Amino acid sequence: MLHSALINVMVKAARHAGRSLKRDLGEVEHLQVSLKGPANFVTMADKRAEELLYADLTKSRPGYGFIGEEGGTREGADKSHTWIVDPLDGTTNFLHGIPQFAISIGLQREGTIIAGVIYNPANDELYIAERGKGAFLNDQRLRVAGRRQLDECVVGCGLPHIGRGDHDQSRLEMTAIQQRVAGLRRFGAASLDMAFVAAGRLDGYWERNLQPWDMAAGQIMIREAGGVVSGMAGDDDPLTTGHLICGNEFVHKELVKILKPL
Repeated sequence: MLHSALINVMVKAARHAGRSLKRDLGEVEHLQVSLKGPANFVTMADKRAEELLYADLTKSRPGYGFIGEEGGTREGADKSHTWIVDPLDGTTNFLHGIPQFAISIGLQREGTIIAGVIYNPANDELYIAERGKGAFLNDQRLRVAGRRQLDECVVGCGLPHIGRGDHDQSRLEMTAIQQRVAGLRRFGAASLDMAFVAAGRLDGYWERNLQPWDMAAGQIMIREAGGVVSGMAGDDDPLTTGHLICGNEFVHKELVKILKPL
């Protein structure tokens, strides 16, 4: 399948960094048996992947700004374009050798996300989306699920962990949703959760306290697959608020209705 020059640049960078992460995943699995553990190694893998992405993306599009989870904001001469990158989304999964992690690359033009790539090197699933051109998984067109009964839906969520998030708030939200849906899932990588919504694997997904690099690529993925993305208010920008609800039009509306008052 033919892609635009922009998507080709993003895919090439993601695959390059993905090869590095896949090698590192094998090392992490070996390090699990050591007393020291793999945490320091994973930090190095994360940073190495980001530097590969930065080098490849800036070589192809010199002057674009770059926001990465590890290196923060790097200003570019071109103030209208910014890469928003998570080099390893699902770090805890990676740390434990669980193959549910991804590289996430979004491109923002004058405040709007115009392209996104999410790549899981563990299973070679490559999600791409470009504004007005649709969303794809390994060249197969994506559409959000069409279910319109909440009790038939499987919904993804995030869970706070030690030192992060409002645990009481999370329990309130989960209790409210659990009573209405067929099942809840927590996979541990926000970009892939959003990609799963775009692919119809999940009917909806919500999470609080995310960062722009967690959501940038996934946001355009869902919208190009026919879904709806917002913050908790239902019409706000999750890149600004850090809180996210998404799904098809019906599921999104129902989740907002349940979660907004909590």
